[in-house]
Amino acid sequence: METFVIFNKYKRRPIPEELLKGDNRSDEGVIEFFIKKYTKEGDNVIDIFAGLGTTLFIAEEMNRIPYGVELEEERFTFVKKNLKHSNNIFLGDSRKLSEYDIPHCDFSFSSPIFMNKTETVNPLSGFTTDGDYDQYLREIGLVYKNLKEVMKPNSVIVIEASNLKNSGVLTTLAWDICSEVSKIFRFEGEVIVVWDIPGMEFPNGAFGYGYDHHYCLIFRNM
Repeated sequence: METFVIFNKYKRRPIPEELLKGDNRSDEGVIEFFIKKYTKEGDNVIDIFAGLGTTLFIAEEMNRIPYGVELEEERFTFVKKNLKHSNNIFLGDSRKLSEYDIPHCDFSFSSPIFMNKTETVNPLSGFTTDGDYDQYLREIGLVYKNLKEVMKPNSVIVIEASNLKNSGVLTTLAWDICSEVSKIFRFEGEVIVVWDIPGMEFPNGAFGYGYDHHYCLIFRNM
């Protein structure tokens, strides 16, 4: 499999204006790439950080069965309203995955909410509770430990993440997530994703976090 891929950056699915400010969706092309690689029609695909539903919508378009969990009610409502499999999106906390009626899944693609090591509010709580970076990583581990219970044997889990550069501070987020999740699933390598956007310059990186690339970390449930 390629370990370095280039995509044209685009988001083709319209979303309501009130959700545009927090539009941190993964790119459709990246998700299509991995769903095509690791699944077949009829497979169950799960995103435990469903966000604005990109993974779920793409899976549905590709004749897979989508499942997702989303913490923010406004985003959940948007996804549920527009997803054909509307009962397959759950309003809730991915740290409590066992509470939801989710069948065994063939593939997972998710991008956790990112956290800098200098932040003091926990993004996994919807930014409602205090927390530090070490706690965040431990809870990422808890999320994926719970995910293991709904993944089929030999299934593939992809995590989209980036290292972060903010105000001169480096957070090796992608590598730290990889280290934590490797305690649960077998790490099989990374795909580096870069963007082809002719004529446009991005002083903070095309991915928006200080870099011109990010990582899709690939794990297998053994």
